Amino acid sequence: MVSSSPSSSRTMRAVQYDKYGGGAEGLKHVEVPIPSPKKGELLLRMEAASINRVDWKFQNGKARPFLPGKFPFTPVCELAGEVVELGVGVSGFSQGDKVIAVNFPGGGGLAEYAAVPASQAALRPPEVSAVEGACLPMAAFTALAALRRAGVGLDAGDGPPKNVLVTAASGGVGTFAVQLASLAGHYHVTATCGARNLDLVRSLGADEALDYGTPEGAALRGQSGRKHDAVVHCGEGFPWSAFEPALADAGGVVVGTSPRASRPSPSRCSIGRSSPGRSWCR
Repeated sequence: MVSSSPSSSRTMRAVQYDKYGGGAEGLKHVEVPIPSPKKGELLLRMEAASINRVDWKFQNGKARPFLPGKFPFTPVCELAGEVVELGVGVSGFSQGDKVIAVNFPGGGGLAEYAAVPASQAALRPPEVSAVEGACLPMAAFTALAALRRAGVGLDAGDGPPKNVLVTAASGGVGTFAVQLASLAGHYHVTATCGARNLDLVRSLGADEALDYGTPEGAALRGQSGRKHDAVVHCGEGFPWSAFEPALADAGGVVVGTSPRASRPSPSRCSIGRSSPGRSWCR
């Protein structure tokens, strides 16, 4: 058990694995030295960490032999904590600051302390809890990047109004995509999800929420009959061709965020109509 100051005790509890595979049984509770922040790094006293799909993929060897860089490895790279020490050359942060950080690919989230690059950290607003903050970085950034790649501007007056579709809208990326598009204020946002999450998606700002188990949901078009100028596709196992009937007559952009939907992620598929009955996708 560490004390309130890392300088008074240089060990901490952590969860690590020392080889590929093994699942939960491959994780070990250990006591290890508290890391010292290097140049440009912050030392955080951990408050929350968010486990992402890449964390178990790394453990399963999906990125071998490059990631993890060495064993034993302390997983989880989305972190929230309090700054307790600053490395040489760090500015813009002070001891006691509450921050959110992405320590990719270094991980370190499943421990009492973690050293993270200051360039990959941001101050956490007081109205955002540590748990909420730890869940932000990867999912929110992916949603933001996908919307921008689809041509959805997020500032008032940023381009003409558009109809935006978000699939798998109750997932990590989808929930942020719905909120961001809705907050822009000049888009009609349609979202698909399972029946049990329709109210959730509506509460996030969707103008229309479609149960993908219904004919409307399968067709990707709600009762308004609107076709879509931009699609943020967060689901899997859905062919690109299925989007064409739901896109605006002048064409639209489909951006996939799932690694299984396309590579790299997010990718951009523009579907237009150069003549009746013909389309192109790049």
